[in-house]
Amino acid sequence: MQRLALNWRRKGIRIGFVPTMGYLHAGHMSLVRLARRAVGSRGKVILSIYVNPTQFGPSEDFSLYPRDLKRDLRLCRESGVDVVFTPADNSMYPGKERGAFSTYVVEEGLSQTMEGRSRPTHFRGVTTVVAKLFNVVLPEVAVFGAKDWQQAAIIRRMTGDLNFPVKIVVAPTLRERDGLAMSSRNKYLKGDLRRQALVLSQAIKHVTGRIAGARNGLPAAVLRREVGGLVRREPRAKLDYVEFFEPDTLTPLRRVAHGGHMALAVFVGSTRLIDNARL
Repeated sequence: MQRLALNWRRKGIRIGFVPTMGYLHAGHMSLVRLARRAVGSRGKVILSIYVNPTQFGPSEDFSLYPRDLKRDLRLCRESGVDVVFTPADNSMYPGKERGAFSTYVVEEGLSQTMEGRSRPTHFRGVTTVVAKLFNVVLPEVAVFGAKDWQQAAIIRRMTGDLNFPVKIVVAPTLRERDGLAMSSRNKYLKGDLRRQALVLSQAIKHVTGRIAGARNGLPAAVLRREVGGLVRREPRAKLDYVEFFEPDTLTPLRRVAHGGHMALAVFVGSTRLIDNARL
């Protein structure tokens, strides 16, 4: 993959990159379209499929994470992806099982809240694998989804701090007709759990409506209590966190007004879902 990318770069061919963990859906394909637009018809769009073990905690769903490579490859062909990169663990983390892999990339600022607090080792795995993928694929443009807002902010920070010559594009979240953010984990939602999962987008809609009529905003603590109450109405839903923050720096907000950002994580049954939105 790296030799192929180097050869393209020598010929002046631009590379757009979409890193994924597979089990692709329409949201991923929207990232592919943005990558194609960025590099043009002569450029190459590379999509990686790799379920990265280092971003999963010991009790998380790594072994159960949905995988369907045959289906993913069909979607990639239909969407005009030029190369699908599907590395194995022993390629990405050579010698790890013998203790011979010990280098990780750690972002120490933006990763301390929200997902970083709930999943302490998660972002170390994300930044490490993305840095490695950048070094292998050598893209000029990489496209990430806004559904993982904190992740996108951290990757943008890492890219700047470590001088990667990569432009980061963050694409809007795609939603199902009923408002549920598209996610590979939506596959887990069986029966009434699918309806209960709508509480995430309903919470965002509730907060948006509340601050629309508040000239000076509302206290974050009040809005947290209200969101908690909404989630508790669903019998199989449990709030992990809800946070309000400045969208670029992720600085927490004590008062929430127009232009702030909201993110939340909710367990629906055993499935953990995340969502966010600019307010």
